Amino acid sequence: MAEPGDPPHTDDPLDDPGHEHDDDLIGFATPASLEGRLRVAEPEPEPEPEPEAEEQPEPEEELFEDEPLPPESTPVEAGSVFAPSREFSTRRRRRAETVAIPGGGLGLYAVYALILFAVPTVGVSAAIGLFAVTGRAGPEDDLSSSHFIYQQRTLWAAAVAAVAGVILLAAPFALGVPILFALAIWMVLRGAWGVWTLKSGRAIADPRGWWI
Repeated sequence: MAEPGDPPHTDDPLDDPGHEHDDDLIGFATPASLEGRLRVAEPEPEPEPEPEAEEQPEPEEELFEDEPLPPESTPVEAGSVFAPSREFSTRRRRRAETVAIPGGGLGLYAVYALILFAVPTVGVSAAIGLFAVTGRAGPEDDLSSSHFIYQQRTLWAAAVAAVAGVILLAAPFALGVPILFALAIWMVLRGAWGVWTLKSGRAIADPRGWWI
């Protein structure tokens, strides 16, 4: 219902160039429409274009022409699954090639056994070994001769140290006990080293020395 003073309303949109009454249709009126001014629609700002991501060039692989390529390992072929390879057979053959000891070294091994059993037998086996290497000529080859001299030096030094240790047992503070204990360790080490070198087919480097 129109009130006095309102402009006439027509259905023709040309009679209402500003379309000022459109605000009444949506339930509110703007200050511009109340003053009778035309309402100018503000243009929406255009969206800013997103910056394109710069494509970074992939790093080129450096080629070193002077650097040699690693050699390719070739697999070792075997005759079958259960047959050993050629390389394994050659390695076993090389290990088996040791210096042959004249006579098999049974006498040398026997004396070394007497030296090693000196501690459990309280010196009895060492006394037997001392008699075995005393008063007879040694072997002629260099390998056996070095072991023979090594055994003689070991047994004679052990005999002298054992007599001194027994005598010093009656001395104050029982000085013979540490001497006999050190003698037992020394004989075991000398005997084990002699067996190891003899089994390896090598001569004693310093048969006249007092250490292994």
